[in-house]
Amino acid sequence: MSATARANKIATVVVPVADQDGALDFYVNKLGFEKRVDVPFGNGYRWIEVGLGDEATTIALPPPPNGGPVGKRETGISLQTDDIDAYHAQLQRAGVDVDAEVSRMGDPVPPMFWLRDPEGNVLLVVQ
Repeated sequence: MSATARANKIATVVVPVADQDGALDFYVNKLGFEKRVDVPFGNGYRWIEVGLGDEATTIALPPPPNGGPVGKRETGISLQTDDIDAYHAQLQRAGVDVDAEVSRMGDPVPPMFWLRDPEGNVLLVVQ
């Protein structure tokens, strides 16, 4: 391998899900993502990716590899919003499992809250 070879970007974060249609509905209709990819692959599998605006990084929502476990994962994904209180309230009204309140620890930590998708996968939202 060349000494100058390196990764260029974070392309896709993979969150295996049991219910792909349910996950797609959640990310698009509750969180505001757009569907970027929805194609068959392999033996009856389906590859789905969702993304936000002009951002290149996507979240893939494939079935679990080899029928492995799904749900209740710390995804390590954080989403950024310019108005955390409005987004938190919007998600609450939409029935999303969010923390009861926005956490405000003070500088340098931004206001934040956690949310869980329908399978219990955890994402962080920061302002």
